[in-house]
Amino acid sequence: MDAMLHALAYFVQPKFVLLCGLGSIAGLFVGSIPGLSVSMATALLVSVTYTWPVNDALATVMGVYVVGVFSGALSAILLNIPGAPASVVTTLDGYPLAKRGEAYKALKYAAVYSFVGSVFGLAALALLAKPIAAIALRFQPMDYFLLALFGLATVGGLTAGSFSKGLVSATFGLFFSMIGMDSVLGTPRLTFGVRSLNAGISTVPALVGLFGFAEVLSVVSAGQLDAEANSITRQTVKIRDMLRELRHSLYYSLIGVVVGALPGAGGPVAAFLAYSQAKRIVKQPSRPFGEGAVEGIVASESANNACIGGALIPMLTLAVPGDAVTAIILSVFYVHGLRPGPMFLTTGAESFYAILGGGFIGCVFLLLLGLLVAPRLSGILNVPGTFLMPIVGLLCVVGAYACNNRLFDVGLMLFFGVLGFLMRARGYPVAPMTLAIVLGGMMDANLRRAISLASSADSRLSALFGRPITMVLLALTLFSVVGGIPPVRRALNRRKETKAANE
Repeated sequence: MDAMLHALAYFVQPKFVLLCGLGSIAGLFVGSIPGLSVSMATALLVSVTYTWPVNDALATVMGVYVVGVFSGALSAILLNIPGAPASVVTTLDGYPLAKRGEAYKALKYAAVYSFVGSVFGLAALALLAKPIAAIALRFQPMDYFLLALFGLATVGGLTAGSFSKGLVSATFGLFFSMIGMDSVLGTPRLTFGVRSLNAGISTVPALVGLFGFAEVLSVVSAGQLDAEANSITRQTVKIRDMLRELRHSLYYSLIGVVVGALPGAGGPVAAFLAYSQAKRIVKQPSRPFGEGAVEGIVASESANNACIGGALIPMLTLAVPGDAVTAIILSVFYVHGLRPGPMFLTTGAESFYAILGGGFIGCVFLLLLGLLVAPRLSGILNVPGTFLMPIVGLLCVVGAYACNNRLFDVGLMLFFGVLGFLMRARGYPVAPMTLAIVLGGMMDANLRRAISLASSADSRLSALFGRPITMVLLALTLFSVVGGIPPVRRALNRRKETKAANE
């Protein structure tokens, strides 16, 4: 509680609030442009702020971080191009809502529940940093593998149509994730002699292609360039209606905090897990999931923004970054002579309070910018397809190139764009492939590390699966896999319907 009070004291420091506000505005615009990630913006800030007082630097960085994570939802909703991997899930229901002329509603839900998730995550950081860090420290390589596999096991919840097609999509995603340097042997793998593939498939070009450029090809193929523009009207979204999902959002935020505290997992894993849970616990969504359900936006945005607080926990208490942005924030600490670790909450208490204060102020700016600025951007959908699609195509090219400043990534984006277009045309969902591309590297490295560590044990099976955390994750994964099989799913649905009828 003392940490919360010290953090709130920064709200009355004008310079601190101003710098945090400037960082928030930068995070909004950088994060909403495909290919320009919040990680990139934070990295650029390191070179600008290294001569500043440490609290000023932290205020600006936290503003960029908090609002930047949310802003990936803007292009996800308006253009069907995830601004970040964690925003992929938001496209599943956000873009269908925008196509129905309800972009205002989608953006407001995204802003409000990004705010809820961010506040929840930072509150967890203030109150539960040490206990959660202790839990995260107990995770072994096999646990990380099973966590990622559990995320992939939710593929059944992401496929509105054929479960088998979802599995095929995920399998191809795993194949693409294996391309590049072998994490153990250090030799090229599945590169077929193409040197540019040694670094692997970059996530941003793949996402931009599968979602953005595939959408351009779909519109052109369907001959909808001359169709009337979407009718976007300012909608009145009642606060009472929005707060109906508050209870569920706290559950999704808890998922985000726990997953965020696991180094390397991050927003994409949390968002997919929360979305699968939303499909399980929400009995009567506003629309079917995948067709414009606001409950899907609530799950995705609550979870991936709660990861902010979660990812900071191992960074501050163990000096282990939870994601790419916290790795950059760690460099800010080192530049300013700070040393995160087990004693940091005691020896570096003032900087800890500054991070919390900057985070909470960033949450306020997130809500203001999300409710006042973001909805005005929905007018982009009023642009006729003749003008909008070339602009979207250009953004796809720029976003792919900006990732690593390589023309090769533009070629990758075009490849995945054509692949995504063909998959849509034949009813194969792209979300499972996206999740597999994001998680594949983590699964590969941790499985091989776990097997290597278990090879010297007397009982390899016990060494791999004998720990309580591992057994729980294994049970959850098996339950998800079995529950996703169509006959089992139909039997469970019939049982639920029978139980509901009897009640």
